[in-house]
Amino acid sequence: MAPLRAHHSTMWIAFVCLLGLAGFTLMPLPWLAVGLPWMPLVVTFGLIPLLDAVVGVARSGRPVGLQRLPERVARWLPRAQLPLQVLLLAAAVVLAPTLSAAELFWFALSLGTVTGGIGITVAHELGHRPAALDRTLARLLLVSVAYGHFYVEHNRGHHARVATPEDPATAPRGMHAYRFILRSAWGSLRHAWRLEALRLGARGMSVWHPSNWVLGGSALSLGIALAAWQVGGGAALLLWVGQSVVAVALLEVVNYIEHYGLQRRRVGARYEPVRPEHSWNADFPVSNWLLFNLQLHSDHHAHVARPYEALRSMPQAPQLPAGYPAMVVVALVPPLWFALMHRRLAALAA
Repeated sequence: MAPLRAHHSTMWIAFVCLLGLAGFTLMPLPWLAVGLPWMPLVVTFGLIPLLDAVVGVARSGRPVGLQRLPERVARWLPRAQLPLQVLLLAAAVVLAPTLSAAELFWFALSLGTVTGGIGITVAHELGHRPAALDRTLARLLLVSVAYGHFYVEHNRGHHARVATPEDPATAPRGMHAYRFILRSAWGSLRHAWRLEALRLGARGMSVWHPSNWVLGGSALSLGIALAAWQVGGGAALLLWVGQSVVAVALLEVVNYIEHYGLQRRRVGARYEPVRPEHSWNADFPVSNWLLFNLQLHSDHHAHVARPYEALRSMPQAPQLPAGYPAMVVVALVPPLWFALMHRRLAALAA
């Protein structure tokens, strides 16, 4: 009876988790249907921070996020994001021609919040897994927001150069988020191209070889754009491009938050090893449930192969005053961001 009871418990947990993931991923559609296309923004950047504030940080010894998920559920849950995201974007493209300009604007913001906040977060997790299926799903999720090269740059660039001046995805102290978004987006694309050129060159291949994922991912994104235009005309194309821009901007703001002002010391010709002190953590269970423990970022950089459900809070890591959803809003107001974060950087240096 015990194994049967455990099986039923696992199935129930899987159902609840999948329902939650589907509910958040697809939420722009029902809110659009009732005439409130902006409501997902309120949920993400209003309700979630409020719940974070009410629940607070995890107490010592308690799970910070999804650490108690059964292994099978934890392995398969992120994989469900691709079909859900395909369904969301396909429905959006079909609906686009029926929307007013204002509805199109707010719907694009809501879509990008989901495809960036959840879609890219899941792609990040899957892209670190060894299984070919997971890595393929990661690439396809990134292609759906026209940012396929992130798969190359994040895994082979950012993790090697994090918290150094060479890393475009590490924000130096004093740089505001808007400048950082442009710097990181362009720098990441350029370095991803260089990494693929080096990989192919080592095999005696041209940088224009079809296996160059910067080229391949870009071509697939272009194909999606053309498909959107064929299905829903200019409105659908504009919607797809708009949600991609929002998703990428959201990703880069999160990058901005994760390592702002933190630097590894140079020791001779190299930088010191990556330590927990080189990433900001946010030990808020609610937003960690939503973001697949992405906010336990110090452990992720220290143990790249560790799956999201096994990530831990690290006491020596610097702590953010709120979860990512709230900190994204703060980062978009530079004077507020600087006032909040420079105080913390000064305390770390003391």
